[in-house]
Amino acid sequence: MEYRRLGKSGMRVSEIGFGSWISCDDLSKKRESVDLIRAAYANGINYFDTADAYSGGRAEMILGEALSGYGRETYVLGSKVYWPTGPGPNERGLSRKHILEAIDQSLKRLNTDYIDVYFCHWYDRHADMEETLRAMDHVVRQGKALYVGVSNWTAAQIAEGMRVCDKFLLYPISANQPSYNMLDRYIEAESIPVCERSGIGQIVYSPLAQGVLTGKYAPGMGVEYPEDSRIARYGSLGAVSVSDYLREDFLQIVAELKTIAAECGLLLSQLALAWILRKKNVACALIGASRASQIEENAAASGVKIPDDALRRIDEILAASGAPVKHNVIGW
Repeated sequence: MEYRRLGKSGMRVSEIGFGSWISCDDLSKKRESVDLIRAAYANGINYFDTADAYSGGRAEMILGEALSGYGRETYVLGSKVYWPTGPGPNERGLSRKHILEAIDQSLKRLNTDYIDVYFCHWYDRHADMEETLRAMDHVVRQGKALYVGVSNWTAAQIAEGMRVCDKFLLYPISANQPSYNMLDRYIEAESIPVCERSGIGQIVYSPLAQGVLTGKYAPGMGVEYPEDSRIARYGSLGAVSVSDYLREDFLQIVAELKTIAAECGLLLSQLALAWILRKKNVACALIGASRASQIEENAAASGVKIPDDALRRIDEILAASGAPVKHNVIGW
C-alpha cells in the first residue's frame, strides 16, 4: 500500500480507503463487517470512512468496535454530519447546534476521543456558511476533530467556503469527498482545479461506479442482475445510484475497458482504481466490500501505473460516452 498527503496537510492516507456505507449496514452481520474492516487494515489501508447517518449510526458503532484493537495513531478516521439523526427539527443540517451535538454522538459510537477528518456531508442551503464553518472550526479547536472536510459541495461552494475561512482565520477545508470514476468525471472541470489552488485533497467515493466498473454487468443484460450485485441487494440508493450507471452506452464502454485491463494484467476494478489515482490531487479512493478477497484485489491497485498508450486508449473510449451522469442533489 502506498500513502499520499491529504491536500497540503501533513497527514498521509492510504491510496485505497475503506468505506462503511454498505459494508457495515447490518448489525446481524456485524461479525462479517468487523472481519472486513480488519482485512482492510491488514492490507495496509489506514483510512476508514463513515457517517452518522449510515444505517442510523450502526456503521459508526461497528467501525469503532473493529478498530478498537489497534493503536489510534495507526489509522485515520473520517465521519460526517448533515443527514437526520432523529425526528427533531434541529437533529439535521449544518447548524452550529447540530454540528456540536452530532460530533459528540459520533465520538461515543466510534469509541474514540477524536475524528481525523470531519465532513459536512452535504451543502445546507438553510444554514449560513459562516455559522457552519465557525462551528467546524470550534470542533477542531476543541480537539474533537483534526481536519475539516466537505462532501457533495460544488466547486463554487468550496471556493466560497475557503473565502469564509480565510476572512475569519478559521481552520481551512482540507478534504473534499465527491463521487469520481471513469463514468462520472464531473469534478475534473472545476472542483479539482479549485481544490488544487486551495490545498484541498480528494477522498473520492464510488470509484467503481457502484460496482459497474467491476464488469459484473454486461451489455444487453436487461434487468437480470447477479444475485450478489448491489442493485439486486439495495436497489437505487445515493446521489448517483447503480441504475444511473446501468446505461447501455456505459456497459459497452465497460466491455471495452475490460479488454484493456486484461492487456495490462489487471482486473477491471484495479484498472479503474489506478486510473483515478493518476490524478495527484486524489489522495484516496474509497472501496466497499462484501468479501475479504475483494479488499485484497482492490488494495493491489495501489501503486499501479497505467502505461501511457493504455491511458490514451481509455480516454478515447470514455470520450464516446453519451450524456453525463445526472447527480441527484437533494437536501433541505
